[in-house]
Amino acid sequence: MTGPTSTADQPKSYSSPLPTPRPHLGHALASEWTKLTSVRSTVWTLGSLVLLVAGIGLFAVSETRSSDYQDVPLTAPALFGLLVGQVPVMVLGVLTITSEYGTGLIRTTLTAAPDRGRVLTAKYLVFSTVAFLTATGSVAVVGLASEILHDGGAAGRHGAGEWAHALAGCVYVTLLGVLGLAMGAMLRHSAGAIAVMLGLVTLPPVIGAMLSMWETMAPLGRTVLQYNAPVALMQLFGLPDDNSADLPGNWAHLSLLLLLTGAAVVGSYAVVGRRDV
Repeated sequence: MTGPTSTADQPKSYSSPLPTPRPHLGHALASEWTKLTSVRSTVWTLGSLVLLVAGIGLFAVSETRSSDYQDVPLTAPALFGLLVGQVPVMVLGVLTITSEYGTGLIRTTLTAAPDRGRVLTAKYLVFSTVAFLTATGSVAVVGLASEILHDGGAAGRHGAGEWAHALAGCVYVTLLGVLGLAMGAMLRHSAGAIAVMLGLVTLPPVIGAMLSMWETMAPLGRTVLQYNAPVALMQLFGLPDDNSADLPGNWAHLSLLLLLTGAAVVGSYAVVGRRDV
């Protein structure tokens, strides 16, 4: 009869010689940074943003005279490219998360980091930082070139407030990108989320103009025309407008977009936390 197994014959528990730190937000940030900087979509979208803002802006600077800036901020040439450059920012925001759903990489991500809220937070932080710095850097290049070439007596007086306006415009574009990321997290479909974001930016001026054709709908049409992305960016950059008395203030534009983006971000946490991959 075989006796009980001796202690020496029992298998020993394995202890890894490698350090196994408790996962935290820093690990998620490093992971999202690696993913964002290693895909071609980042290069194409942010490269398009830089080319549009810097390229169109520097061309505008070279084709204008100092006297053209008497009533216009020196950072105004950067706005021309940024009005189009907001589209690549929104597209990158959507692709930051929908590309993982499309390739199935999201399963690997959530297996390695089961805390979905932490993963989504890391995506928001990494994307918003990269988008804001890229937009701000591009605008700064154009603004500095304009200041070097045209800041003289003929251009009138210009102050630091113009740079604050331009910074607010970059914040606005970054929020549009964050909104795109939130839409992508909720819809999980690249084409659908991009279509929603493009409609959100391009349709209000068209809808507002159509509604203004009817007398009963004219007040609603004027409101829609006042609250849209192109008008918001032009106001935030400090461009003069003949109907400025009828337009909302800069804080109204930023507050509206901030509320809309905040609601979408909260919705994205709720959807991602409850829905299967």
